[in-house]
Amino acid sequence: MPRPVEREQGKEDGPALVLVPGINGPWQWAGPAIDALARTFRVLTFSLGAAGGAGRSDIQGDVEQVARVLDSRGIEQAILCGISYGGVVAASFAARNPSRVSALVVASAPGAGWHLRPRHEMYARWPLVFAPVFFLEAPFRLQRELTATFPSFLNRLRFTRRQLWTLVSAPLSVSQMADRARAVARHDIVADCVRVTAPTLVVTGEPGLDRVVPVESTATYVDRIAGAKRLVLERTGHLGTITRPETFADMVRDFARECGCLERAARSEVA
Repeated sequence: MPRPVEREQGKEDGPALVLVPGINGPWQWAGPAIDALARTFRVLTFSLGAAGGAGRSDIQGDVEQVARVLDSRGIEQAILCGISYGGVVAASFAARNPSRVSALVVASAPGAGWHLRPRHEMYARWPLVFAPVFFLEAPFRLQRELTATFPSFLNRLRFTRRQLWTLVSAPLSVSQMADRARAVARHDIVADCVRVTAPTLVVTGEPGLDRVVPVESTATYVDRIAGAKRLVLERTGHLGTITRPETFADMVRDFARECGCLERAARSEVA
């Protein structure tokens, strides 16, 4: 069976942070966010479904994987950060394991009432058939966001080139992505949110720039989780965690400081 932790990076004496990647699956797709967070935190991450059993691409399997990550390193409590689909997994874990989550960060995640558009439901039902169409649509779906984030054409080209390299070096499964999308549509996100007790930060892009998960959908976490705080990554939409990773990491660091996570880690190191 694959190791529970596929990537560990950052400060050994920093607060432990488990990053749950997005619907693509491999942790490498969150690479820029991992690198930026590692300047403050001890970041542990994994690829979705890597140790959840053959063919499993579901929320419960990924929730169990988070537990295995913590157990494999003997970590009792950690900050949990979920990106997009990973935010649904992170909130579900926090709802079921409140004593193991010191703080929760949910970034651009599908929220209460989220559902696939009819066209995307068809794609998810026959992913291998419609995969070419889905990928051909992607540049048009993301063009407005990338133009806002990278006004320079050369910078947009560099980002696109990095993403293409990630696609080659960390291939994704369109069938598993479809399974995850349909699992989110069936999942009771509200039931999870009302059970979350950890301090929670909800990060979104700007309204109108996220063409993958509407900002209004992610914002429902703020309404459903008691005391949740929302911050906006300006000039971004769905990809802010990897297009502006340093700013995202600063938000998480400042929130961890507000929650006392940095101070507790420092006290633990002194002790």
